[in-house]
Amino acid sequence: MHSKTRNRVLPLLAFILITAAHALPQDGLPASEFSRLIRDLSEEGGYFFSDNFTSNEDSYLTVVDKMQELGAKGGAYIGVGPEQNFTYIAKVRPRIAFIVDIRRQAMIQHLMYKAIFHLAPTRAEFLSLLLSKPMNQNAPGSKDAIDDIVAYFLNVPADEKAYTSNLAAIRKTIQQDFQFPLSNEDQESLEYVYRSFRLQGFNIGFDINGMFGRRFGHLPNLREILVKQDLNGKQGNFLASADDYDFVRGLQRKNLIIPVVGDFGGEKALAAVGAYLKKHGYIVTVFYASNVEIVLFQFGSSSTFPAFVKNIKKLPINERSLLIRSTFWYYRHPAQLPGYALCTSLQNISAFLKEFDEGRYQNYRDLLK
Repeated sequence: MHSKTRNRVLPLLAFILITAAHALPQDGLPASEFSRLIRDLSEEGGYFFSDNFTSNEDSYLTVVDKMQELGAKGGAYIGVGPEQNFTYIAKVRPRIAFIVDIRRQAMIQHLMYKAIFHLAPTRAEFLSLLLSKPMNQNAPGSKDAIDDIVAYFLNVPADEKAYTSNLAAIRKTIQQDFQFPLSNEDQESLEYVYRSFRLQGFNIGFDINGMFGRRFGHLPNLREILVKQDLNGKQGNFLASADDYDFVRGLQRKNLIIPVVGDFGGEKALAAVGAYLKKHGYIVTVFYASNVEIVLFQFGSSSTFPAFVKNIKKLPINERSLLIRSTFWYYRHPAQLPGYALCTSLQNISAFLKEFDEGRYQNYRDLLK
């Protein structure tokens, strides 16, 4: 081999070998590695003033078309909160996803969801398990519309026997199949979350003694979230499409949706996720921050939001990486749409970091200008 050719080929070969060594297997992560990542990347659980069983964001679909127009596809996804992440994951089609939430209960709830995905080949079976509502011979099929699936389960009562056996199957799946040990407190959290879905059914949602409903307008329950339409009148929830459901379920079965306990302004979790993604050659395509920035600004110290930005700077991004945020109409976001209790918006992460460095974000409302 000519010496000049060899000098070019050897570094390339070394790069390929290093990349191959760091690349994840095509069939995903082993359960032991999935479990280890949760434990190693997580921080101690923190406090939040609500359970957040479901999303409270009636505007979550309003940015989907724009995301796709901007080419938000593949790469890595990072999010916070409950099931709305699955819809964004279905639209972005990432190769890996991390859900980072300050509450340990949120991580337990995502393990519950993961177990249900593993146990439920179809969307109807997913809702059957989630709501403890057994299916009969007239149950919807894999191609039925989400309106029909929801209508079917509205007429099926929750069943105590199904609840008990399902909970046992979910607990077993988490501990044996996912190899994630549940402490006594974790098991209590799992039972609390799963029982809440059985008791409240499609009415389950985000509410604190009616406070948020009165101050910020009507917040959607699970049924309303599932059948919500985008700005073009198309239903876009991950359960509205068999193809979307199959993608999310496939990523779950590959152990590539990883829930982590972490504070956005903390010293460990987000930075550790960033280091992991860099090691494996991923770029963050979408970071879904929901309305956490409100908490960071209004309930944290003067250093809390800068700590969050510091963590964002540790993530592998490029010029197309996007931040999704959600804002209550109370804050009068300029993009607020009539008829919605919240406003969901997009921002380029590089632009966000640049404007922060320029000193443009002194309070939460500065983010909305």
